[in-house]
Amino acid sequence: MIKIKRTTLFFLLLAIPVFLAPAQTSSANTSANFFDLSGAPQWVRDLRRWEIVAFGTIPFAMFTATFGMDMYRWNETNGMDWSDNGRKYAPWPMKTAGAIAMESQEMEKTLMIAAGICVTVALTDLVITQVKRHKARKRIESLPHNATTINRRPLKPDTPEEAPEPQEPQAAPSP
Repeated sequence: MIKIKRTTLFFLLLAIPVFLAPAQTSSANTSANFFDLSGAPQWVRDLRRWEIVAFGTIPFAMFTATFGMDMYRWNETNGMDWSDNGRKYAPWPMKTAGAIAMESQEMEKTLMIAAGICVTVALTDLVITQVKRHKARKRIESLPHNATTINRRPLKPDTPEEAPEPQEPQAAPSP
């Protein structure tokens, strides 16, 4: 009992400096500014987007690859037999009790297929983004040299105090 009390007291004494440490209040240390890529070159922003898309599709790609591999195993083993014994290789929603798990080679193939799906989706997104950017650039370059562009977007005030008061519609002056 005394040993437990001493151990508890020891860990509490170790935790005191953590409780006394001030919180980080500087805006430079916030996570929102950590990935601020506004000053980075375009290829860095494209690489970051590619990474986000590739890693974001992992759960969906893994589910799709596992389902596909289970369908392949079920077809190769017993020709998609629907009996209770034949559904031991079936994919997840159709499996019976005592389903046979994938071997390590099959699991490696599934992981490689899922990785390929992730890379393919990310590369497709990158190509679509590049094509859209190229079309927008060509459209801007095709304008005459001194052409004035008008953006028809309303400006959003930062604070409600800066918002203009609504005005009544005025009739056009008569000629």
